[in-house]
Amino acid sequence: MDALSRRSFIKAGVAAGALAGGLQMQAEKATATDVVTLGRSGIKTTRLAFGTGTHGGRVQQELGQEEFTKLVRHAYDRGIRFFETAEAYATPAMLGEALKPFPRDSYVLMNKVTTSPGVDPLQRFDEMRRISNTEYFDIMLLHYQHTGDWVARTAPWQEGLLQAQAKRVILSHGASVHGLPALRQVPGNKFLQIAMIRMNHNGTSMDGLVPDDGNLGNVAEVVEHVKQVKKEGMGVVSMKLCGNGTFIRHEDRVAAMRFAMQNAGVDCVTVGFKNNQEVDEAIDNLNLALS
Repeated sequence: MDALSRRSFIKAGVAAGALAGGLQMQAEKATATDVVTLGRSGIKTTRLAFGTGTHGGRVQQELGQEEFTKLVRHAYDRGIRFFETAEAYATPAMLGEALKPFPRDSYVLMNKVTTSPGVDPLQRFDEMRRISNTEYFDIMLLHYQHTGDWVARTAPWQEGLLQAQAKRVILSHGASVHGLPALRQVPGNKFLQIAMIRMNHNGTSMDGLVPDDGNLGNVAEVVEHVKQVKKEGMGVVSMKLCGNGTFIRHEDRVAAMRFAMQNAGVDCVTVGFKNNQEVDEAIDNLNLALS
């Protein structure tokens, strides 16, 4: 082989290698609809969840069942396989109706139970399954834990979750927390498999010493707790990515997604939607945050 041929051969090999490497990187690029595992819970679901609790679910409720069902269909068609609601929202029955056409094992359904005293947890879970038209919940969270004594106070509900999990009507469990006194009880908690924690880049509607007092939360401390519970094997789902609806600038919504993924390292994020454009934007924003 002469020198010119050899040089051409080497150039061709380098170019082919670069192309292969580029294709591999492209194939491995993380996206909003990738399936990830939520820590030791073993639950596998998409990074982006369809939230139904905007202002207590009233925003979704006002769409009406037909339009809401179309919105859920659009999200499903775009690859979202994680849907969440709560007993306290206006949406559990609406979401159950909207999910009817889809195979039950093709999506993850998360609900959140209000931990009222004097209530039989198993009876409550059965009622919630009836309302949601489902045989089981993939994830059940103890909803809105906002005091420093919530771990002791919810002991009967924790026992109920374990009993329901043994019956396979609930597959995994956790808690959603509001405020630093409650969040500080999450690291080191052996019971929790999944934690739902508020997260964005500037502390809007995030955790401070007094829950939901309108002041900015302590972003640094929240991130510290997220990283610690991740090390302990908990799955982390984050909410308030749109600052409770106050991030009207697109760049803030992008920044919140990027911060949650790249700085805090959460597993999944949930966003409440009212139209197809918001679904599409959230997918794009999360894809950008992961790039």
